[in-house]
Amino acid sequence: MLKGIDPIISPELLKILAEMGHGDEIVLADAHFPGHTFCPKNVLRGDGLQIPDLLEGIVPIFELDSYAVPLAMMAAVEGDELDPQVEADYMLAIRKSAPDAPAPERIDRFAFYDRAEKAYACVVTGTTAKYGNIILKKGVTPLAS
Repeated sequence: MLKGIDPIISPELLKILAEMGHGDEIVLADAHFPGHTFCPKNVLRGDGLQIPDLLEGIVPIFELDSYAVPLAMMAAVEGDELDPQVEADYMLAIRKSAPDAPAPERIDRFAFYDRAEKAYACVVTGTTAKYGNIILKKGVTPLAS
């Protein structure tokens, strides 16, 4: 274990987060998401982990992009409805460390899949919420003063 690093962050995930550069994206996928199909580069398994808990561990050590909307979630397919509690839980976790983080943009399912294919990594979690996937875009880490 490391000081200041939430133990929910595995060594593999810590390595991935450190390797990512400005503009790279990571998908935190729900248990339904076909991560091995749409994230061909780096797929980590986080079975049993919940996305809000991962967000609480990641966001304190991960600068969200300030030049673009740093969060994206899938929009509901026509005829489906979103559970607003899913986004609310995610934003509560994110805003603990990034109080000014904007709400996620909602993108079409296939646009989400396209972004996932280009993402640096994907963590497939145990979250079972429908439309529970979220993409984080990494920003420029500020210099220590």
